[in-house]
Amino acid sequence: MNAWKKLSWKAAVRGSLAAIAIAVSAVGPAQAETPTKVVFSLDFIPLGRHAPWYAALAEGYFRDEGLDVSIVPSQGTAQAVQAVQSGTANLGFVDLPTVAAARANGSTLKLVAINYQKAPYAVFSLDPGANVTQPKQLEGLTLGSGAGSATPKIIRGFMAQHGLDPDTLKVVDIAPPARASALLARKVPSIEFFVMSRPGLEAAARESHAQLRTFLMSDFGLELYSNGIVATDDYLKKNPDVVRRFVAASLKGWKFALDHPDLAARDEIKYVPSLKPEVVEAELAVVRELAVTPDTRKHGLGWFDPAKIQSGLDFVVKYIGVAGTPPKATDLYDAGFLPAKPIEP
Repeated sequence: MNAWKKLSWKAAVRGSLAAIAIAVSAVGPAQAETPTKVVFSLDFIPLGRHAPWYAALAEGYFRDEGLDVSIVPSQGTAQAVQAVQSGTANLGFVDLPTVAAARANGSTLKLVAINYQKAPYAVFSLDPGANVTQPKQLEGLTLGSGAGSATPKIIRGFMAQHGLDPDTLKVVDIAPPARASALLARKVPSIEFFVMSRPGLEAAARESHAQLRTFLMSDFGLELYSNGIVATDDYLKKNPDVVRRFVAASLKGWKFALDHPDLAARDEIKYVPSLKPEVVEAELAVVRELAVTPDTRKHGLGWFDPAKIQSGLDFVVKYIGVAGTPPKATDLYDAGFLPAKPIEP
């Protein structure tokens, strides 16, 4: 082989290797490797408020991070805690009060991002009717709630913080499915639900020739973080990179859903066809009020303040109560899994 042929052959080899390198680079490490399976537990059955998680799935944000995510329902945060603690799910969507109570009872769950910056606990009433718009009106109020709900305790704690007599709140046990009809039939003057129920209740109230009043305690000084992403200490220790990628992809899904509620509704309905687009969009509008705050505009979605975790824990211990030894605030969170570059709403 003469010198020219040797050079030509070597150049061809180098060219082929370069082409292979470019192809591998284009695929990327996340796609070149087998995706990591992750099971994520919701706090309830899929509703419009959960569209951000399905948007992250449908828009490929999880896939881009090399994750194969399965979203599973639950029948409440207690079941979500059990699923994550047992390993049936790797991560879950759980509120701060539940995490605090679970840690006091031996759980190892920890928050790594907080999506609901404002607590969603709301008191609904009618005008004409109880027409609750101010904290003072909670005194002497009869409230439809459930025997297993912690919300009446939260309302009483809120009342105590405002110098009101919490013992004057009267709670009537009404199962969640019957609560709205009890209010509309004026069997009770008020009920409690998460504020995401507002759009449906507003429509029902209009049909009953009344106006719905929504009293959201977090608009009147209730400083209490709510739902966020949780995992066990052990899972965080063994899979830190997986958790970071999951959090980043999830928050991208949240941004997408808050920016494009119509598209997020379409995404969720691919997986939950029983939902209606207008219902999903209406719930997302309410979720935006909980997720987008001055803090998240400044620091990004999912961010949280350790001092507010501490004050939230103090509220839970004092007014809701925990079984066992109260945990330390530092046991409830790890801020090291949020994206280095904040995902701003």
